[in-house]
Amino acid sequence: MKVLVPVKRVVDANVKVRVNADNTNVDTANLKMAINPFCEIAVEEAVRLKEAGIATEIVVATIGPKASQEQLRTAMALGADRGIHVETDEELAPLSIAKLLNAIQAKEQAQLIMLGKQSIDGDNNQTGQMLAALAGLPQATFASEVKVEGEHLVVTREIDGGLQTLKMPLPAVVTTDLRLNEPRYAKLPNIMKAKRKPLDTVTVESLGVTLKQHQKVLKVTPPAERQAGIMVASVEELVDKLKNEAKVI
Repeated sequence: MKVLVPVKRVVDANVKVRVNADNTNVDTANLKMAINPFCEIAVEEAVRLKEAGIATEIVVATIGPKASQEQLRTAMALGADRGIHVETDEELAPLSIAKLLNAIQAKEQAQLIMLGKQSIDGDNNQTGQMLAALAGLPQATFASEVKVEGEHLVVTREIDGGLQTLKMPLPAVVTTDLRLNEPRYAKLPNIMKAKRKPLDTVTVESLGVTLKQHQKVLKVTPPAERQAGIMVASVEELVDKLKNEAKVI
């Protein structure tokens, strides 16, 4: 079984980001970049499927600038077999990304497409669902457990009321949630081996996809700074401030 795992290059989750001077985007200059944490969970789950003898090949794909190859190499150090890089300097909307991934899937014919439920930069939570719709494949989002049973996939997913278990035929699309697994760290020997694994670079045009501008960012502003809290001496003083200053009661 071939598993396709799309990954995204994002600012490291531990880095504090700032908006640039003209309020058009986040300033990423000289910031540490990493694989999107949810994508890393998808890579880990694919590697576990291969270690269990279920998956035979793991293909990682990313869409972004040339520097995104660093994240592909990281994914290959974690256990992926080869990488596909769709090189573009444009910031693409989820629908455009889904169209490109659908074109990759049309060539790869993977039995399972596993990707993070959302990226920590855009937080759109749309790409997986759009990809499933474009490819005409069954989907399971917010997966906390994934099992392969013959030609079917059994996925436990997190919903508002608890957990839901779905069974669907392969091929299928799965988006991963935090509780699915804990990603491993890449070992130095595997990092060295990853440098020799195949990585194909393609263009948007070579995939035969025509992209349109689906949305436009008008302005990016940082969240308002929260005021520091204060200590009160009694319950009475707290109630007074909530009633007369905060006016919430």
